[in-house]
Amino acid sequence: MEPTGTARARPHRIIAVGGGKGGIGKSLVSSNLGVALAARGQRVLLVDADLGGANLHTCLGVGQPTATLSDFLLRPKSRLEDVIVPTGVPNLSLIAGALDVLDAANIKYAHKQRLLRSLQTQSVDYLILDLGAGSSFNTLDFFIIADHGVLVLLPEPTSVENAYRFVKAAFFRRLQQVESEYGIERLVERALSTREGASRTPLEIVQHVRQTSPTLAAKLEKELAAFRVKLVLNQARTDADVKVNAAVVSAWKKFFGLEMDDFGAIRYDDEAWRAVRKRRPIVLDKPDSPSALGIQSIADRLLALDGVTSP
Repeated sequence: MEPTGTARARPHRIIAVGGGKGGIGKSLVSSNLGVALAARGQRVLLVDADLGGANLHTCLGVGQPTATLSDFLLRPKSRLEDVIVPTGVPNLSLIAGALDVLDAANIKYAHKQRLLRSLQTQSVDYLILDLGAGSSFNTLDFFIIADHGVLVLLPEPTSVENAYRFVKAAFFRRLQQVESEYGIERLVERALSTREGASRTPLEIVQHVRQTSPTLAAKLEKELAAFRVKLVLNQARTDADVKVNAAVVSAWKKFFGLEMDDFGAIRYDDEAWRAVRKRRPIVLDKPDSPSALGIQSIADRLLALDGVTSP
């Protein structure tokens, strides 16, 4: 895509915010990133895609929504536009999560495909998906349709381990979607069914395809390179914490052979949890706080990556 200074002249971008476990601040990142991008003149639609555990409206201080994602999922003739609600923040709209569907996390394949198609046709500059925890196929499918997959983690060993598992699962889920095109069904199946280190690396898979078709191998190589996750560290308390991102990026490159982008850290500060208690986005409540500045920096990096100049 050619860089442009006018957001209206380019296709929208989808940002999916995911992570390997709950309680790592995905909703905080999603909501505040949406506010930050909206403040920069971008038309933003936030979607609470945490099926079965919706809370994004609370982070934004929006009351109990009259329309939610469940209204769209349960009514085949409804339009996604019918469940979009205002947030009170200029340029920022919300689709609240499926609050009243107990089995929403296990929506049927046809419903999921309809939702994915509808999300990809929204006329906005940025569509932000706040995903649920874990690596269910539904969660992974939302993550891999994104132009920017943002992976949130905490500077804790368990969080780092879960983040690595999440991104690995997302990568192989993406391969599942194209496996028949490249004749790699058995390799992907073997990788998905193997718990530890015996799974194939992307390089080995490309080499396997190259034996039968150098042209397909080159195409696959390009496709794999496009799987480039943006890593965001939340609640960094020390300078040592901030270095966790670089270590994860390095490990992913060393053991999996793919690139990953270090998108910076959000510093821990007491203002963040105070803002959450007040149901106010931190970038609005305390815009000069360390955590707010970290999120503003992430927003600026995303805009720069897309070639968008803020007004």
